Amino acid sequence: MNRSLIIFLHGVGSRGADLAPIGGLWRQTLPSTDFAAPDAPFMFDQGGPGRQWFSVRGVTEANRPERVAQARAAFDATIAAIVAEHGLTDHPERIALIGFSQGAIMALDVLASGRWPIAAVVAFSGRLASPEPITPSLTTKTLLVHGSADPIMPVRESELAEIRLRDAGVAVARGVYPGLGHSISGEGAELASHMLAETLMETKAK
Repeated sequence: MNRSLIIFLHGVGSRGADLAPIGGLWRQTLPSTDFAAPDAPFMFDQGGPGRQWFSVRGVTEANRPERVAQARAAFDATIAAIVAEHGLTDHPERIALIGFSQGAIMALDVLASGRWPIAAVVAFSGRLASPEPITPSLTTKTLLVHGSADPIMPVRESELAEIRLRDAGVAVARGVYPGLGHSISGEGAELASHMLAETLMETKAK
């Protein structure tokens, strides 16, 4: 059976190793799937050993889309290398991106730009910050997961992302967890694993 690939994308100031344990939890549900959790290409510019996909120093609603666009080249190089290692360069339909916070922004940007028609995107505590116009991949299944009490990335961001993506023709599901802050809950991770199992099994059957 052809194997699939899930790539985890960490938040700003974090590292890939912080999300990697989720892959271990998902192996039973996704036995034919490999997992990768790279570090972002840039050092976190506000101190510490963490990494970033783009700088949030001085970031605003107005300049964030440009920063996302400027981050694409380094992001794509990082992901393309992992995809090539797994022999899936010509099989985006067997790849899923799972992002948390800033990683979710980058995962949703892949979807919104349409540059990689991957199987699925799961965005935990994210926002759609891609520049207009968006030209999304309409074959990519999308799940937005958010805590209602997130103080860092308000849940409204997932609501707005859902509206914007649906208006563009994307199939979107959304899960909101009451009282959850800026984190990934067990319930949210389970919801995502079932969506991914269904989606990746669908692609293997084609």
